Order: sequence, then structure tokens, then C-alpha cells
Amino acid sequence: MSQAGKNLKYLRKLRGWTQEEFANKLNIKRSLIGAYEEERADPRLEVLEIVADIFKLSLDELLLKELSNESNNYLAKRRQQKMMSADRNVIHFVPVKAAAGYLAGYADTEFIDELNTFTLPMLAGGNYRAFEIIGDSMLPTPSGSIIVGEKVDDTEEIKNNAAYIVVSRNEGIVYKRVVKNNRAKNKLTLVSDNPSFQPYQVNTDDVIELWAAQAVVSKVAVQQRWDVNTLANLVNNLQDQVSTLKKKKNEKLKVGSWEFGVGSWELGVGSWELGVGSWEF
Repeated sequence: MSQAGKNLKYLRKLRGWTQEEFANKLNIKRSLIGAYEEERADPRLEVLEIVADIFKLSLDELLLKELSNESNNYLAKRRQQKMMSADRNVIHFVPVKAAAGYLAGYADTEFIDELNTFTLPMLAGGNYRAFEIIGDSMLPTPSGSIIVGEKVDDTEEIKNNAAYIVVSRNEGIVYKRVVKNNRAKNKLTLVSDNPSFQPYQVNTDDVIELWAAQAVVSKVAVQQRWDVNTLANLVNNLQDQVSTLKKKKNEKLKVGSWEFGVGSWELGVGSWELGVGSWEF
């Protein structure tokens, strides 16, 4: 016998949703929620798939298990199993699109349980979390990388100039190097690896969480694109130097009866041809 109707009602109440709110999440009419919960109608497959995705259940679990059975609370057991699996380095992943929700739900076990997880066998036992980062402030770590961090419970444990995921009320989720302020104990200085970005300070009272970076996961294609950008910047710098030398060429120096000028430099991108121009004496 299908348990879908009972389970839909149980799951809805577990989240504190009204029938109207639940219906909006499932893109159906509120009256259908009532019909499902009262077992006057069977939920369509596409509805069950959405519910299964929201609560991270399989269709078999949703249809066949009585989730509300308090003597054998299935969801409670699953949560306990996930907590026990922390010793096996199950890492919850916070993508960029979930960053805003994380600031509100970082302490909500139900929110955390809904995040996707993965494992990295090379890490020692500990409390880890992974965050997707965007932007160029921490180059050469490319935008789109995933930073795996280990939980830091006290700001006193911070190691100066080490890299951390800093979760704060005002700045959100950022990846920076952290420097403690010896004079102002309530301030932390956040420093980017990219010198184009200026350091700035945050109040320790605003810091919600700290995660010490332990591993960086990045896509090969992203890294390759950054390498091309690096070469382009190098070419631009060399071209600037060439322009400077050309200006000096026109400013001939006279020493006694000796007259000389700085020759030109020729630069070709691709084969990197560098030729020293002629010197006139």
C-alpha cells in the first residue's frame, strides 16, 4: 500500500509549511495537496519526483516507508547516519547559488542535510565543508574553484597569512588570507592573493564561521583559461617596456664627441621573437 499521502503530510508539517506553501513549491494547486494528504487521489509521478528531490529521498522511500512512524523515525535515522559519517569525511558542498541561503541556514541541520556531499579520502578525520568561489581576487586560484575547509572554532586558532573561507554577516562568504590585528583584537585583516585587490578589515563579532583551507578543487579548463590570461598580461607588460625603449631611442645622449641611441626591440606574440636593435656610436 502506498504511503505517499501520509508522507507528504508528514514532510510538509516537518518543515512547517502550509498546504498553500507546499503547493507553490510543487507547482500544483492547493486543493491537490489536500486530496493527496487525505488519500482521495494519488500524487502524480512528477510531483513525487519533486518531493523526493526536496527531501533527498528515493521514490521507494517516499512510496513504501512510513516516515512518520515515531518508533522507527526514518528521517531521524538518516540524519544520525549522516552525523556518524562525518568521521569518514563526508563534505557538504555549498555552491555559489546557495551562498545566500547558507548565511541564514548555516546552523540549520535540515538545510545542511539538503546540501550535496562528497568525500576526499586523503583528508584526516575532521569537520569539513566545501565552498565554491567566484572572482579573480585569489588568483592564481581560478574563479569557480571549490575550497575545502576544516572548521575553526575560535579566532585565536587563526594562523597569520593562512587562507580561510570567512563567513560573515556583512561580507557573506569570501576566500582570503587572514591576518590577526595585534592592536585591535576585534579586527581581522582579509588579504587577497591578487595584488590588484586591496586588503580590508572585518570585525570578529561579524564573523559567523571560519574554515581553514585544506584543498582546492578546480576544473582543468578554468585553469587553462587563466594561463592564457597570464600570458596576455605578460605580453602587455613587455609591450609597455618596448614603448619605453622606443621613446628613449628618440632621446639620443651625447657624451663628448660620442653620440649613441638605444636601438629598438621587436616582440612577436606566439613564437616570442626578441631581437636587439642596433646601437649607434
